[in-house]
Amino acid sequence: MSTLPASPPKGTTPGRGTVFREAMVGTLRLDHENGARPLRLDLTVSADRVMRLTGTTEARATGRIRVAGWADDPDAHGELEISPFSARRIRYRIAFTADGRRLTLDGWKSVTPRRPVASMTVLPYTVYEDGAPIGTGTLRFPLATQLAPFLASFRFPRRENRDALLAPRWKGEPGRTEVWYTTITDPATGSGLWLHHELTAPADGSEPYAHGWAALFPQDGPVRHARFGPVPWTADQAGFRADGVLAGPGRLTGSADGGSLHWQLTEQPVAEPLFTFPRWSWRRAVLPAAHMLPAARALYDGTFTHDGTPLTLTAAPGASARIYGHGNARRWAWLHADLGGGDILEIVAAVSTRPGLRRLPPLVFLRLRRNGRTWPRRPERAALGWAGAGRFRAAVGLPTWTVTGRAGLRRIRVQVTQPADRTLALDYTDPDGARATCRNSERADAHVLLERWWFGGWRTEREWTLDGTAHAEVGHR
Repeated sequence: MSTLPASPPKGTTPGRGTVFREAMVGTLRLDHENGARPLRLDLTVSADRVMRLTGTTEARATGRIRVAGWADDPDAHGELEISPFSARRIRYRIAFTADGRRLTLDGWKSVTPRRPVASMTVLPYTVYEDGAPIGTGTLRFPLATQLAPFLASFRFPRRENRDALLAPRWKGEPGRTEVWYTTITDPATGSGLWLHHELTAPADGSEPYAHGWAALFPQDGPVRHARFGPVPWTADQAGFRADGVLAGPGRLTGSADGGSLHWQLTEQPVAEPLFTFPRWSWRRAVLPAAHMLPAARALYDGTFTHDGTPLTLTAAPGASARIYGHGNARRWAWLHADLGGGDILEIVAAVSTRPGLRRLPPLVFLRLRRNGRTWPRRPERAALGWAGAGRFRAAVGLPTWTVTGRAGLRRIRVQVTQPADRTLALDYTDPDGARATCRNSERADAHVLLERWWFGGWRTEREWTLDGTAHAEVGHR
């Protein structure tokens, strides 16, 4: 039996991508209505390469669409085909929800040198439902107010090979733990899902094993969960695979409790990977543990069946994350919050088990990705501050825990509440045999306040309230 992963996939060297923001306003006329409704579209667009105006660039788009009196969807998503010279068009296909209906906005700017400004700023479009047109409209890019923010928003960040980030990190050393996990919120029912896949290599050098669990957090009723494994570990370069359970690029399948829980899901990433800890800590594995998200935000389709009852997911938001290290922390807290409009907040606050570190307060790693930018710029800033001064602080407890901190001209306060009836307690076993207990809720509440220093005082920059859609956990020994 082979326990070592294959060679790293080719093409794992990060390249540069393109990110920018765009806002357009206009009207929508539905076929069954006489008048037109005002519409506003705010998008964050990202491509996996530097945009080439002379060729065709495929890009992802996430954001918010608002139609007066009819729709306000902060989770609109789709794709752009940017081909202003070779095909003379910029096409938009954006999926959104209005009045409980799944719709698609489809249109393109027809670029022509005879009318360069108008053709690059006017977007005629059609709205479809199940392939049938239900309305038409026109969007315009307001040059006077949006040109400067549009140009200033362009970034060319380093891109990661997402599939390579799913490949196993373990190289045969004893005393290691590796985790692939996914958390999802079903917008139709309010249910939360948690799929946890784990490789454990015992510290005594005995055979590594694979195991995990699945859990459903319904809006009404008790939490339902079941474990799978343990079974002998067999390396799979694509990700986690054990006894019919798979967590790999674009797919999550498996069953537990003799098939009482069964899932078949597809994953469509709509955001770039996010390194909660410093990027170097994931690449070099020099810290006791490291955490990152190959899919910091993704959409999930498929079914999760529990005790014969299927839960069908359609464009359900969630995320997939990875952990690699020597075992669980002495104490920890974790939060993943989808803030809408493509914005996300990830927090890990932990106390190490290492001698000399276990008496310290929790180190906080906080990453707020907003409008395509991540704050603080470096994850070390939240954990260490400047020579220990100004680091972020966590007060870990249940049912409520908090994180506060300041970086530059911004400060943040996060309050997370895990109600007892929406929280599941599970035991972990470390590679050395030590035990830890986590209390997880995929239907937690969270309040996030972001403030900015402005002319001598703190002013609210953004505020978010999540009611049952935050994913959180508190663990201890």
